[in-house]
Amino acid sequence: MAADSVTRFDFLVVGGGSGGLAGARRAAELGATCAVIESHKLGGTCVNVGCVPKKVMWNASTHAEYLNDHADYGFEGAQTHFSWQLIKNKRDAYVSHLNEIYQKNLDKARIQTIQGHARFTDDPEPTVEVNGKKYSAPHILIATGGHPSTVSDKDVPGASLGITSDGFFELESCPRRSVIVGAGYIAVEMAGILSSLGSKTSLIIRQGGVLRNFDALISSNCTKELQNSGIDLWKNTQVKSVQKTEKGLCVTLVTKDPEDRDAEEKTNSIQDIDCLLWAIGREPNTAGLNLSQMGVELDSKGHIVVDEFQNTSRHGIYAVGDVCGKALLTPVAIAAGRKLAHRLFEGKAESKVDYSNIPTVVFSHPPIGTVGLTEDEAVKSWGKRSVKIYTTSFTPMYHAITTRKTHCIMKLVCIGKEERVVGLHMQGLGCDEMLQGFAVAIKKGATKADFDNTIAIHPTSSEELVTMR
Repeated sequence: MAADSVTRFDFLVVGGGSGGLAGARRAAELGATCAVIESHKLGGTCVNVGCVPKKVMWNASTHAEYLNDHADYGFEGAQTHFSWQLIKNKRDAYVSHLNEIYQKNLDKARIQTIQGHARFTDDPEPTVEVNGKKYSAPHILIATGGHPSTVSDKDVPGASLGITSDGFFELESCPRRSVIVGAGYIAVEMAGILSSLGSKTSLIIRQGGVLRNFDALISSNCTKELQNSGIDLWKNTQVKSVQKTEKGLCVTLVTKDPEDRDAEEKTNSIQDIDCLLWAIGREPNTAGLNLSQMGVELDSKGHIVVDEFQNTSRHGIYAVGDVCGKALLTPVAIAAGRKLAHRLFEGKAESKVDYSNIPTVVFSHPPIGTVGLTEDEAVKSWGKRSVKIYTTSFTPMYHAITTRKTHCIMKLVCIGKEERVVGLHMQGLGCDEMLQGFAVAIKKGATKADFDNTIAIHPTSSEELVTMR
């Protein structure tokens, strides 16, 4: 093969994560010759350092919570020892098994796997180079995902002494003392897992509450639940510096009351830290792809700009998933990849993802389920007079006889005279599993009357959603 020869496919996918794999497999089913380029492990963030291993650790942490309730349910004198190493080994083995399944699925579909980093070349037609070899296709999909944001030592001296969510899955033992920085869902989940499994945990947030992009009721309730669970919550606080000592890390904090302009900054420190975890957001994996040379437009944060059909600004190049910076959820990337394949290789010209009413869950303690518009978003779109809110708050029956308590809160956001339900937000035991069915109803345009006309399932927490007044 000549040095400048090019291997051609019908569909070339850069990134072997959820969106890329879904797009490639569906395209192959539709008769396209495909290849997937991956620089790390198949499965992307979700399988390797995201949803899947996180859920295993969350499951372990819920066992720890239930152990606190054993005596209340008559199981007296139960003694247990938690082995972080055991669950880590089982978790890692499960992830490796999934990696193998993805490879087998690609092989079965006759999709070529190319290991290495892809970079677009200066050739007239869109072409990528991997390990000195060139590959091209009339349709190239970028699905490279993202990575955790970090803080530089220049901005916060000693910041590099901390880890990110990726590093969490490398921990060989449960930290005795943990500090999490961030107020988003990853920070909330990491803090809950570590605290429940026995690590003394502090959560540092810049403002007065967590999950500020969620409905206000969810934000305020989750903030309370974090504090009630024993997590040390530092509001209106930022990290000033990090130092390494003989006993661990020392984090210097600066706190200022935003309500008092004349208030002076208060400086505090947390010492003897085993694990400092930055959970301050995520950034797209676009560096090194040579996209600017290709005329592929990026936004100010480096995300690839796409239209509703996942087209980039360069003909024949598409993007799906976290690299686009919108709805950073595995099922969204999967749906986008498949819809794109149907459009390109089955002639379904209008095949695209509907980005409205996307259900999502936060695996906090207790879990959060949410779909549709927040109250503020509904008011902004429809006006305050057209919006009606139904809420409820109660203690789940499970906690009727336990010393430990968590609450369940629910909100329905309705619009117009017909009270169409455009938003549902809840936090409480089981809310993660009860959301999916209600998301279908909301997607189909269900009204409050439809909810009311549905017979309740008793005794459950979900019955509250069809009995609100």
